[in-house]
Amino acid sequence: MGLRGLFLASAAALALNAGSAFAQVQVNSISIDGNLRIPDSTIISLLALERGAVATDGEINDALQRVLASGFFETVEITPTGNGLSVEVVERPTINQISIEGNRRLDDDELLAEITSAPRRVFSPTIAEADAARIADAYTRRSRLAAQVTPKIIRRSDNRVDLIFEISEGRVVENERVSFVGNRAFSDRRLRRVIDTKQAGFLRALVGRDTYVPERIAFDRQLLTDFYNSRGYVDFEVLDVTTELSRERDATFVTFNVREGQSFKVGEISVTSEFEGLDIEEYRRALRLRSGETWNPSAIEEQIARLERLALQQGYDFLRADPRVTRDSRNLELDVEFALVRGPRIFVERIDIEGNQTTLDRVIRRQFDTVEGDPFNPREIRNAAERIRALGFFSEAEVNTREGSAQDQVIVDVDVEEQPTGNLSFGGSYNNDTGFAVAIGFSERNFLGRGQALTLDIQTGDENSTSRVAFSEPAFLGRDLTLGLEGIHATNDFDDATYETRISLFSPSLGFPLGENSRLSVYYEIAKEDIFNVDGALASPILVREEGDLWRSSVGYNYSLDLLRGGLNPNRGIRLSFGQEYSGLGGDVEAIKTTARAVAQRDIFNEEVTIRAILEGGVISSLDGTTRVTDRFFLSSNQLRGFSSRGVGPRDTGAGNSDVLGGNKYAALRFEADFPLGLPEEYGISGGVFADFGSLWGLDDTAGVVTVDDGFELRSSVGVSVFWTTPIGPLRLNFAKPIQKNALDEENTFDITISTQF
Repeated sequence: MGLRGLFLASAAALALNAGSAFAQVQVNSISIDGNLRIPDSTIISLLALERGAVATDGEINDALQRVLASGFFETVEITPTGNGLSVEVVERPTINQISIEGNRRLDDDELLAEITSAPRRVFSPTIAEADAARIADAYTRRSRLAAQVTPKIIRRSDNRVDLIFEISEGRVVENERVSFVGNRAFSDRRLRRVIDTKQAGFLRALVGRDTYVPERIAFDRQLLTDFYNSRGYVDFEVLDVTTELSRERDATFVTFNVREGQSFKVGEISVTSEFEGLDIEEYRRALRLRSGETWNPSAIEEQIARLERLALQQGYDFLRADPRVTRDSRNLELDVEFALVRGPRIFVERIDIEGNQTTLDRVIRRQFDTVEGDPFNPREIRNAAERIRALGFFSEAEVNTREGSAQDQVIVDVDVEEQPTGNLSFGGSYNNDTGFAVAIGFSERNFLGRGQALTLDIQTGDENSTSRVAFSEPAFLGRDLTLGLEGIHATNDFDDATYETRISLFSPSLGFPLGENSRLSVYYEIAKEDIFNVDGALASPILVREEGDLWRSSVGYNYSLDLLRGGLNPNRGIRLSFGQEYSGLGGDVEAIKTTARAVAQRDIFNEEVTIRAILEGGVISSLDGTTRVTDRFFLSSNQLRGFSSRGVGPRDTGAGNSDVLGGNKYAALRFEADFPLGLPEEYGISGGVFADFGSLWGLDDTAGVVTVDDGFELRSSVGVSVFWTTPIGPLRLNFAKPIQKNALDEENTFDITISTQF
């Protein structure tokens, strides 16, 4: 029997009884008939009619309604007798079993978790219909808007029914087209890179984000708003988002109707204060905002944080920096006054954390700069919420405040929902220089719920084999101090080389911030380096002298400044790194190695094209006479495209194999430009051009070897690149042509790199 028929039967019984007129009945007795599971006392309590009292027609009808509303009965009939009322009921059946039919894309366990009906419970048509709607919603979240779910029952003995949900899954609804109306400053192609919703391309069977998910639209609206606001468009607004279904209901056409407005710049900047004795000039100097810059809300928030941090250092616990913005529409500028005002005297009573089953409370608490008893700063609480979300440990993270035990106290509630943080990967890679390699990796970003990271990697190929284990504690000793431990064992049998190497090393490190966007890491490294299987007949005498194993004990540091991710300008940035390493704390090697790298990047032509310059170099100076091939620099095919990895640099031309010996000095300069090729953005294919310049030179031990030229010799190349972001990994193709080269250099004019994880 279908649920619709069951609904009609109940409605008919209700209508029949509701339309009957009993006049007035003396309720001296109530007899119950037809009930098997529900006791008489329960039905009498539902009737709520007082014995011995006179019940009117309306009161009896209300009693009938109450019994029906309990959900225990299919029909209820009340009949007056000589001295009271006779109540005859037909109980609803119990559910014998629940089954799901017609589902292929979603398994039974996933769908059964959506419903509330359960075996051995009373069957309710209303609940069954609601369960069907929830199953349909589960398909909607998988972009199957055409899915239909029909609940049916099969009558069994002993007043039981089997509940069956029949499913017609329908086809996946894809985003056939994502377009924008009202955009002038940025093209549709650029805006599609901003939002999470993607169009269906020729890889629609593999791409996940080209399916239609209604909940994603709200997120896209926020992404567009943040994108435009960070570029000075303070009046930007998403007016409407329309979604049209195709006639076959298997595709959508999503249109974002936007209003851009004008792009504003920062105008006059001032600081005022209502605190006596406060040095306003010192606060002005703390600002990193300049007139003429593109207006960016993130930059304003950063200046507020700077001012309030300075206030805390000076003992002004309740000082708040209030940005007061004045619009100059004629000049398209926004003047900003940072008013230093007194905030309310409110304190944090406590921080309550819920929902974390694995993650320890302290991992979440250390994201707060505020602790119990500190002055309450709403901005600090919002920043802490963003840091909690940025951990990547939680699928949901909400931070709210409520009034505490007194008016000057607040309680901060943190409600999180954990998500998997471990990853087991099996993959493969291919590179023209190193050939095929198989990789197995395990990583856990929240090890034992302590916020620690553990990584295990094994990669083995035709020529190389590397095993690596790494551990990181981001809050060592409860401070912003990162403790790292790393162990590596690698063997290399280079193609056509006359020697092999084996290196085993262990390195502990400590990293800490020096500024808002800068960081310093110090480390110690102990390593055993072995050069073996040197072919004396073909190898250079230099390599023959270097054969054997030795220990290297080193200390070093690395400084980094990252304004590409941490900078306030979304269109440009730089990244700098500088490091030095001293070997000689025991061991067999005494040397100083220095490396440096600088990256400058900028988006031009309305952010359609990205230009980039990369300069890097290094010097190693032996303090005990000579360096070895395991310590010297080599230029890879990524540093100097158009040439093979380990394909340029000093060689012993008198040796039978002319092995590249490496160099004590290297420098490389690369210019790149990435741009769209005019293909649909959802294909993930873009192009690029590049020009590379570099050299590798300098050896210590050339005694008795007159056939070695270790002088500076510039190499250069130009080429084009094709980038393809696929669902199974990134693919990059480089087509390069060496311009300046040595006759012995090993060229590599075409390079393809595929990295896959599954």
